[in-house]
Amino acid sequence: MSTDPYGPSARNEPEPFDPPNPGPPVPPSDAELADRDPSAAKDVHFTRAAALWSAVIAGFLVLVILLIFIAQNTESAQFAFLGWRWDLPLGVAILFAAVGGGLITALAGAARIFQLRRAAKKNYKAAMR
Repeated sequence: MSTDPYGPSARNEPEPFDPPNPGPPVPPSDAELADRDPSAAKDVHFTRAAALWSAVIAGFLVLVILLIFIAQNTESAQFAFLGWRWDLPLGVAILFAAVGGGLITALAGAARIFQLRRAAKKNYKAAMR
């Protein structure tokens, strides 16, 4: 008890209590999350890195299939284009056609990206005025 007759104990009031400083909050562990909500710890978020790895794996599968196709189609075939004539294995000719198609697609995509960036820059400059 306090020696002060008018202190908190004399008036039946609780003494002030300062709780200890607990420090920064600690995030719950995966096990604690699983105890609270079983589906919370198992959620996996889709990221750009995951998309990149998926694309790399798909690309390798296509490459393997294409190599098998080329290995099985080694018979020579005659080709003519704009007056030129040549003999080439069929698998290699189809590979060249696929690569050419991919390059044309990439060039068209690059032109569109350039066009959109130019329009965005123009709109940004107009908005800043």
